Amino acid sequence: QLQASGGGLVQAGGSLRLSCAASGFTFDSYTIAWFRQAPGRERERVACLISSDGGTYYRNSVRGRFTVSSDNAKNTGYLQMDSLEPEDTAVYYCAVEPKYFYCSGHECYEQCFSRLNRGYWGQGTLVTVSS
Repeated sequence: QLQASGGGLVQAGGSLRLSCAASGFTFDSYTIAWFRQAPGRERERVACLISSDGGTYYRNSVRGRFTVSSDNAKNTGYLQMDSLEPEDTAVYYCAVEPKYFYCSGHECYEQCFSRLNRGYWGQGTLVTVSS
C-alpha cells in the first residue's frame, strides 16, 4: 500500500514536498511516478523515476521546477515542487510498481509511466496554489 502526504495550501512561487510511503513491499527495484488531476480535467502524468538507472522523466510544464526522488532505506518516494504556479493545483497521486525495469532510448518517458498501470496507487493528496 501507498500513503501520499505533504499536500497543502501554498502561495504561487512557494514550495512543497510530497511523500509517498510504501508498506507491504520494499523499495528494491521499482518504478515510481506521480500523477495529478485537477477538477474537471483528466489525470496528467507529472514525473517518473526508474530505480535501475535513476532515470527521471517529467512533463514539460514541470521540468526544472519539480524533482522526483526516492529513499530506499525509508521505503519512501518524494516529489519536490518548487516555483509552484496556480496551474499546479490538483490532487497528486503516487504510484509504484515494485519490479525491475530498464529502458533506453526516446520511448522511456512513455514506458516509465505505463509501468504504473500494473502498480500500487496511493489515495492522493491535495495541492492548492494561490495566486
